[in-house]
Amino acid sequence: MDIKEIKDYKPSFVFRSNHLNTIFPSFFRKIDDVNYERSRIITEDNDFIDLDWSKVNSKKLVVILHGLEGCANRHYVKGMCRIFNRNNWDALAMNYRGCSGEMNKTLRFYHGGATDDLDFLINYIEKDYEEIVLVGFSLGANLILKYLGDGQFKLNHKLKAAAVISAPCDLKDTMVSLQKKGNIIYSSMFLKDLKEKVKLKKEDFPNDISPEDIKNIKSLKDFDDKFTAPVHGFKDAYDYYEKCSCKKFLKNIKIPTLIINALDDPFLSEKSYPVEEAALNENLVLLMPKYGGHVGFSSLHEKDYWTEKTVFKFINSLEERKQL
Repeated sequence: MDIKEIKDYKPSFVFRSNHLNTIFPSFFRKIDDVNYERSRIITEDNDFIDLDWSKVNSKKLVVILHGLEGCANRHYVKGMCRIFNRNNWDALAMNYRGCSGEMNKTLRFYHGGATDDLDFLINYIEKDYEEIVLVGFSLGANLILKYLGDGQFKLNHKLKAAAVISAPCDLKDTMVSLQKKGNIIYSSMFLKDLKEKVKLKKEDFPNDISPEDIKNIKSLKDFDDKFTAPVHGFKDAYDYYEKCSCKKFLKNIKIPTLIINALDDPFLSEKSYPVEEAALNENLVLLMPKYGGHVGFSSLHEKDYWTEKTVFKFINSLEERKQL
């Protein structure tokens, strides 16, 4: 796709504040015309993943992945479902383990590199579709990019393209950015929710999680040191960040993939803008609009947000090219 075909995100003056752009949709955007049907799949380790479907009886499917402590009901997920539905695509919103409103059964949880669940999902549902595309936000964006490039799994032949928004391509630097004073509102919110889930986990696994560990979780890095890393097989938080950051895998991506990272994203550091990687891989299209915040790209007057229109235009351009 010619990048010149994509119109830039040009927000009203009020949304040139990156924090307001980030926060506004969560409080004020309401999407009532996407109605999910839930199904549940049982994983190979006897856990479950809850799936929220919005179907239009299509043979084409978009699989949408949410961000940290998100779920299928987030406005950005539903907005993406809606634009694809309107253009004759089925939509599937994946809820990570523990994110569907019911705590999962195993000690393990979800994290930015848990690509095994994504691969299991795709191969479980692919029989009903002729083609599948992936769309991810924030943590889900990193997860998709890692999945496409790390070579751990043989990708299903029906997987044709991907698009990600606000991708933290370097997890360590993103954690550092979130701990900055200006981002305390976000890090505190994430940490509160994550600690509550660990407390619930402790009820089911009292021998694996100690009250002292929970008490000592004072930051997102502490959470990853005390829980994410040991539970999921990493040495410590830094080992998790190093092994699961998608940036080093971008050179290996072999399907058309769009990355949208706003330059004013308060979560992202310079390392999350993969300019060199995109230049060296013809399958990558990198957009870096001046404004947008983190999973923001807000609008007061547009039903579809700029990211939704841009992602669909990218996917649709690939469809049109196949027909030539």
